[in-house]
Amino acid sequence: MKSLALNIFSTMFVYFMVAASSHAATIEIGVGKRVKTIKEGIALAKEGDTVLVHAGLYKEGNIVIDKPITFLGKGNPTLDGQKKYEPLSIKSHGVLVKGFTFKSSGHSSLDDIAGVKIYNTYDVKVIDNILDDNFFGIYSQSCKRLEIRGNKIRAYGKAEQLIGNGIHGWKSDSLDIQQNEIIGHRDGVYLEFVTHTHVLNNLSQDNLRYGLHFMFSHDNSYVGNTFRSNGAGVAVMYTKNVHMENNRFEENWGDAAYGLLLKDISDSQIINNHFDRNTTGIFMEGSNRIHLEQNNFKDNGWAIKIQASCMDNRFKDNNFMQNTFDVATNGSLSLNYFENNFWDKYEGYDLDKDGIGDIPFRPVSLFSMLVERYPSAMLLFRSFMVTLFDRTEKLLPSLTPESLKDEKPRMKSMKV
Repeated sequence: MKSLALNIFSTMFVYFMVAASSHAATIEIGVGKRVKTIKEGIALAKEGDTVLVHAGLYKEGNIVIDKPITFLGKGNPTLDGQKKYEPLSIKSHGVLVKGFTFKSSGHSSLDDIAGVKIYNTYDVKVIDNILDDNFFGIYSQSCKRLEIRGNKIRAYGKAEQLIGNGIHGWKSDSLDIQQNEIIGHRDGVYLEFVTHTHVLNNLSQDNLRYGLHFMFSHDNSYVGNTFRSNGAGVAVMYTKNVHMENNRFEENWGDAAYGLLLKDISDSQIINNHFDRNTTGIFMEGSNRIHLEQNNFKDNGWAIKIQASCMDNRFKDNNFMQNTFDVATNGSLSLNYFENNFWDKYEGYDLDKDGIGDIPFRPVSLFSMLVERYPSAMLLFRSFMVTLFDRTEKLLPSLTPESLKDEKPRMKSMKV
């Protein structure tokens, strides 16, 4: 009897769910429609309904979605914050927002106003929108299971303190951030206390500070992104279990600019990335147990700067080509491991023709250590005296770390 009652209840539940979905309505908003304003349309909508907004300019202040609905734009309607308001606030689960332009939000460092802000909820999708000239672009506050995909996010900040981040996640879990284009914000993507998140195939370019910046954000992956011409590339801080693969770090130039800054991170993987034309490809401080494999370092000032506070990091099967300096460090002892990398500065030989050099390669030059202590020494770069010092140091190492060497350098570069 209990089984029969359970089957009857399940059948009735499915029937009511189907009946409810079949009665979902579409409320159209725009010129010539019965409903003229977005706020009126949202007020009329019931759970599961679609609010369809036709092309036009809508200046309605702060619009709040507080019920699970589909919010669609047709012909790219524009929600204008008039430099006063947050164009769209989402305070319900189960919301889809697609096909809008959100522009000219207000500015407030206390409230973190955004073009689209998602408050304390879950299962929300923000897809294929344009966000133009907002303080923050898309902001997730204490949310779970968000999809932020295919958005074009642009701002025109002149100073870091006057602009927010393109995509900002705070105290959130399981975000899916992919195929977005973020230009001109403070940080392209900023994540703090964010876990189990995937950042995939985004372009983060010309942002004032970092293309991607995350702190205290564990168990995340960053795959297939391009970080180009940002103030200081990407910063990974106070974090563990990070997977970074197949990203491009390009054209990040400046006195304190890096392709990738690693500070106090551990137990992570950096695989198959390209570091091209950065002041420093990777700067590592207080970072431990990181595997760096099959990465390509090309045309950087310094390919890698690894501080003495780093331990048990493994560099394997990487290419180092046309960098001014391949590796620099500030200590005489290295507890990190280099193996089977290709170094274009290697001048050794391979008598047994196995593709591996017969003598070790020491990538830290004496001159790079002098520059680390005395930056003005760069004026002597490419002088005969510097060449003489470096060659003498290779023959009789005395100042460079004896343990920092690649015992099995490759004779040919690998395809990465």
